Amino acid sequence: MPRETSPGLKILWIWTIGTAAILVTSVVRTRMRDMETFMNADQQNHQHHQNPPTESLMDDPHLISEDD
Repeated sequence: MPRETSPGLKILWIWTIGTAAILVTSVVRTRMRDMETFMNADQQNHQHHQNPPTESLMDDPHLISEDD
């Protein structure tokens, strides 16, 4: 003779599992967003050190005027 659970208990189990799934998804999304932000900052920092500015101050038309 199979034991039947009450509908309220079934709803409680669904609610609990659903809440756990939402919490786990939230934590994973937050960790992924943090890791992506860290990786983007690291790449920008790495690119900044690899590519120094190519323009010199002597080429700036505001600093040197031909009229003097």
